[in-house]
Amino acid sequence: MLPNRIANIMNPEISERQTLLRGLGLIAAVSVIIGNVIGTGVFLKARVMTCNVGSPTWVLLAWVAAGLLSLAGALTYAELTAMKPQAGGEYVFLRDAYGRISSFLFGWMQMFIAKPGSQAAAGMAFAIGLNDFLDKKLEQTLFSIPVGSSSFEITTLQLVALMVIIIFTTLNCASVSLSGQIATALTFVKIALIVFVGVGAFVWVSGSFAHFSLFSSGGTCEGVADAVNAGSPGYTFLGGFGAAMLAALWGYDGWNNLTFVAGEVKDPNRNIPLAIIGSTILVIVLYVFVHVGYFYVLDPTTVASVSKSSSVAKTVVSMFFGGDAASIATGAAVAFFTVGLMLSSLGTLHTSILSGSRVPYAMANDGLMFKPFGKLSVNHVPVTAVLMQGLWACLLALTGSFDTLTDYVIFGSWVFYALVTSSVFVFRRKYPDLERPYKAFGYPVVPVVFLLVAGWLLYITFSNDLAQARESYRLLIAGQAVGALQAIGKTSSFAGSLLIVLGMPVLLLLN
Repeated sequence: MLPNRIANIMNPEISERQTLLRGLGLIAAVSVIIGNVIGTGVFLKARVMTCNVGSPTWVLLAWVAAGLLSLAGALTYAELTAMKPQAGGEYVFLRDAYGRISSFLFGWMQMFIAKPGSQAAAGMAFAIGLNDFLDKKLEQTLFSIPVGSSSFEITTLQLVALMVIIIFTTLNCASVSLSGQIATALTFVKIALIVFVGVGAFVWVSGSFAHFSLFSSGGTCEGVADAVNAGSPGYTFLGGFGAAMLAALWGYDGWNNLTFVAGEVKDPNRNIPLAIIGSTILVIVLYVFVHVGYFYVLDPTTVASVSKSSSVAKTVVSMFFGGDAASIATGAAVAFFTVGLMLSSLGTLHTSILSGSRVPYAMANDGLMFKPFGKLSVNHVPVTAVLMQGLWACLLALTGSFDTLTDYVIFGSWVFYALVTSSVFVFRRKYPDLERPYKAFGYPVVPVVFLLVAGWLLYITFSNDLAQARESYRLLIAGQAVGALQAIGKTSSFAGSLLIVLGMPVLLLLN
């Protein structure tokens, strides 16, 4: 069994929870949930999702389906966290249900996929916001390196992403103190941006609901693979819808963290399901509302043709007040949105670096990672862990676009979301008499449906990446190792799975 130390390290809220048990009411729980979930995906995913499914209606349905899937997972997670409120979360659930190997691989995935991938994506989101703020003046390729039949490009956007990752990594090496009011303010900024864009689309722009009957035809769909680009040869609707759901799940990512409030909620049997269901429905409504606004203003072909270095939301905002970029009103609207997007991205980046560095630190203290990662600086910061994480995030930012990075994070994360969710059946069988302040709503149907849909989603992602994986294999056989690595790096499923499996030799070495 792991020592109690690792539980406290993996979940910094535990010491507070011991004195704050049952102190959160329904409204407070809802606030925590919304603050954890809402991110940049709602502003940056409409383009690629439209390319995936072609129709505005199916884009909206993908957002609803992803929200309901996240809801099913959260309702099941809530039982686990209420049952073990001081256990340290997913890391310990997996250890107790399936053993040491599964918990190590979860931590390994957090180190090399979830956390650095999220940081790289947040850095790219900041760069996209800055590019929009500067009227697309950052869309420049600085140099290109030939790699086999393709090339490896370094763009100004990537350098901006690197810059903010390095800055915030350095800040996190110096100190871990950051006021909680900042996170609260950034949550308000994100909600305000959604309302601003959604309301503005109907009030300050002349649009048409006729756009909802149209289908994307001839859209640019920059950077979207043919296998998931509606209308392309080899495209299947199931594959496209799966890719759209994967994109939408980035917008809901964070639902797994929200259930750590379970041990602190008053009247858990009543308030936990109400808080989770109510807040998830509210987030779904907000996301669908703003996307209805997008398609009211823009037809699906125009949405699909937005540059991957910009966003549909910014395109819509730039049409406010007549769309005259020289006017004060339009310029102020664009500035408000782009600055808000940048602030939101920086908030995500900071919290991801801060929490992500705890993973290798905790593992090192338990003998599951190399000892240098378990050392603290004079400021009580795991500097080695922070620097390693920052370096890997920089490499990811250089090799992937925002959409590739988020798909990479979601695939790796959902492998373990499914595994953790399945542990509820193990705990029900092994510990039937263990106190459960809250039991999973709809058990066993809800967790079973979650596992089936999650399994289908992972399978579809593998299927969509198969052609790219074959290309990687062809290049490897031809002796083009760098080209093969570049090709496999474009696949969220094969690249993610390979990185997870690579953790096994490390575990053997450590043991």
